[in-house]
Amino acid sequence: MSQLTICLIISVLTVISFVRGKLSLATTAMTSMMLFFVTGCINAETVLGCFSNASGIMIAAMFVVAAGFNKTKFVRNVASGIGRIAKGSLTKVMIGYVLAAVVLCQFIKSNLIPFCILSPLLIRTVEEMGIKPSKVMYSLGIAVIVTCQALPLGGGATVYAELNGYLAANGAMAQMSIWDPMIARLPVVILTAIYCIFIAPKFAPDEPVVAVRDMNVESVAGGAMGSQEMTPFQEACGYLIFFAVSLALLVSSSFGWPTWAICVIGAIAMVLTGVLKPKEATNAIPLWVYLLFVGSIAMANALSQTGAGELIGDFLASLSGMTGNNSLLIYLIFFLVPYIATQFMFNQTTQLILFPIVIQTCLALGANPIGPVIIVQQASFASFMTPMATGTVPYYMGLGGYDQKAILKMGILPSILICVVSVVWCSIMYPLF
Repeated sequence: MSQLTICLIISVLTVISFVRGKLSLATTAMTSMMLFFVTGCINAETVLGCFSNASGIMIAAMFVVAAGFNKTKFVRNVASGIGRIAKGSLTKVMIGYVLAAVVLCQFIKSNLIPFCILSPLLIRTVEEMGIKPSKVMYSLGIAVIVTCQALPLGGGATVYAELNGYLAANGAMAQMSIWDPMIARLPVVILTAIYCIFIAPKFAPDEPVVAVRDMNVESVAGGAMGSQEMTPFQEACGYLIFFAVSLALLVSSSFGWPTWAICVIGAIAMVLTGVLKPKEATNAIPLWVYLLFVGSIAMANALSQTGAGELIGDFLASLSGMTGNNSLLIYLIFFLVPYIATQFMFNQTTQLILFPIVIQTCLALGANPIGPVIIVQQASFASFMTPMATGTVPYYMGLGGYDQKAILKMGILPSILICVVSVVWCSIMYPLF
């Protein structure tokens, strides 16, 4: 039996275990990772690399920074102020936070960083209203995931140049303008914002699906720890450290510090200044979220290293050749394949595999490759159905108390809507023939 076959079998069994929920998500993730190792799908260096992944370290550190921030009166006062402005309306609260998420995601080439910045404030705001975080974390999560780098602002301004590089490297004469990615993705941005504000909270569970004692959400949200009064110095340090970390994350590319280092420094500062006691900082990190993320990275590496990505690419090319030059069908294939693939592999890996195949397929069909390249990017950026899709998913699973069944249930409708809008809009704005 080939390693590719073994890898696919383990991956399928992992997903089934996630959905059934008989084992904890962390247990499934760690078991899956070690099965990939003992069967030779990944080596020891890859396993260790999963534990030291920059995003995983950043997630763990930001839980500590957020816990310290949530102990401050500043957070409580801001949350209460937002609640008063919203006059008890969850919809008005979501309008503010979702729009803030969309804006931040245009300036930062990451969906995780904006989520880290906004989630502590949103948690405290809804708690002041007597609403559990499970009602809103999913909305914030998919808002940052789907809309990241969609507009030509900040990091998003370089997207067209990156895509033009792929086009030129693969022999395509067509080149896109700085506006093309925005034109293709703007309807999905608008749809996602509307969905996250008005619809997603209605489908979100009123109570966490995962038991509070398992996900340690009280520590993450700062609930139990916030009862101990802090000194004015500690109070000031709590919000100064958080805002300093947030600002540093926004401009990290200008001074070259990695984002994980910024978050770790912030977490240490919370302890050194007395905002958090060492035990409080340790308790603020939900271990199962970190282990779930590590296991997800292991699966992504296994699928990539065993050639599953190339298999997906060949499948995409063969399907495209059987469409009879039907633009809608071609666009549908170009969306679905990367969307599904990115549930189990990094979006950058998916794009690196599929961009050349998509471009070459378009050239062979005599089709304009600009729309297909953008829709592949949109699909890989919009994957949020599994914790393997992006680091933000296990993060909002931890804060919202969701299991795999919950995010699958909540994700079906937005996935269908995003697919339909993307396919129809791109086929109209960027005809293939």
